[in-house]
Amino acid sequence: MEPTASRLFSPFDLRGVRFRNRIGVSPMCMYACGPDGLATPWHMVHLGMRAPGGAGLVVAEATAVAPHARISPADLGLWSRAHADALAPITQFISGQGCVPGIQLAHAGRKGSTRSPWIGRDAVPESEGGWQVQAPSPLLFSPLNAMPREMSEADIARTIGEFGAAAGLAFEAGFRYLELHLGHGYLAHQFLSPLSNRRTDGWGGDFEGRTRFARALAKAARAAWPDELPLAARLSITDWVEGGWTADEAVRLAGLLGEAGVDLVVCSSGAIVPGAMPPDGPIMQLPFAARVRAQAGVASGAVGQITEAAQAEQIIASGGADLVFLARAMLRDPFWAVHAAEALGAPAPWPIAYGRAVGQRQGRVQRPQRP
Repeated sequence: MEPTASRLFSPFDLRGVRFRNRIGVSPMCMYACGPDGLATPWHMVHLGMRAPGGAGLVVAEATAVAPHARISPADLGLWSRAHADALAPITQFISGQGCVPGIQLAHAGRKGSTRSPWIGRDAVPESEGGWQVQAPSPLLFSPLNAMPREMSEADIARTIGEFGAAAGLAFEAGFRYLELHLGHGYLAHQFLSPLSNRRTDGWGGDFEGRTRFARALAKAARAAWPDELPLAARLSITDWVEGGWTADEAVRLAGLLGEAGVDLVVCSSGAIVPGAMPPDGPIMQLPFAARVRAQAGVASGAVGQITEAAQAEQIIASGGADLVFLARAMLRDPFWAVHAAEALGAPAPWPIAYGRAVGQRQGRVQRPQRP
């Protein structure tokens, strides 16, 4: 079969980085660290195995910018040089496969200090390694979670600084794509939504106040992250709850993030309160990426129930998004991108070590690069 002009498998440039195709592996929490938050062999295998699988971008899970920023005591962290050093071999391997290594920086806020999900979502007491959680306002996420302490001006300033410091460490670790987690009910989203932010100072109230924290994070990260490398943000476009954060506000914020140096907005939704999810399943999120791309002046990423090659191709070819991000589909098949290329009649990016065994001609096999 002659190769086709697949849009999904066309390269994509953001600042000084070229992605070999439009396929990204979404950040997925693994809860595989010890209490020190250092990357383990699990992360090398989990992230590394998807780079030879043909994706253009592999993004490490929501990575805490401080110990108290974690979702659970088993979360990955990036708050010291030791954390960067533990991640460096992973980025070197991913880069050596012709893939861009990325990382998502996060702060759990009031959703923090919980157990790993297969144990239970109740709060971990401080006596068992938990911590005092913080949030814009002292409002519980759910009865299982700990009551958060309202953040002071000093807390807010320190957190913004922690994101900036983590951005610098991410570069030192070898990452070439940086994503800020501003959604899914975590700290930045807690500032954005009226459902979780009841502040009456300059960090709450109207749109300007509620978006101030997210905008400050973008500016701090951009200042610490090289100009030639792309900065992204994952944003919940709507809360799906009356009186919450809206799509109109999200599109407006996406434009402001672009002015602050964000190059791509990955469009998700929901999770600010228990049960706040898309009414007809995650596929309902796909139009958000198209709207942000058309109206906010930034590139967009689409997420949610993207499972088939033809579906991903249509999203890119129609202008619905610049990148598609897959999670569960990549867990089921680390070589999803290779199989998608075969389905679309595009050159299949099998690693050279596998090429002969799977019947690939030498000229169509991607050679790994030396780190």
